[in-house]
Amino acid sequence: MVVAAKKTSQVIAHLAIAFVITYAMTGSALIGGLALIIEPVINVLLLPFHEKAWHAIRARARDERDRYMKIAAEKISQTALHMVVAFSVMYVATGSLAFGGIAAVLEPICNVILLPIHDRFWEKLELRLNAALRVA
Repeated sequence: MVVAAKKTSQVIAHLAIAFVITYAMTGSALIGGLALIIEPVINVLLLPFHEKAWHAIRARARDERDRYMKIAAEKISQTALHMVVAFSVMYVATGSLAFGGIAAVLEPICNVILLPIHDRFWEKLELRLNAALRVA
């Protein structure tokens, strides 16, 4: 139940970030709504493949330092993936390279900053719920 709520909340966070950025840049609720649907869906579809590939790469780490370097590379790669998707969606929606470029910078920054906070919230909630279940 908690996993489903967390995933739903994660999708909603992606949707909100895409909408707010697009609406702020274009002033159009229609284009914001299109971005709200398209951009996060593409990211949610691509991220499991990205995570699976990086899981295999991290598994081949030679030592702790190499593991941390691979984690850093994964985060850079994840940011690049978000940038490409954000640019593509905004460019297709508006036909503007400038808007595409701005979205490519803002959207991944927001996701990289906000989604770990989101995930930490859910991890703490899961720990509290599990602790409450053990006590009961």
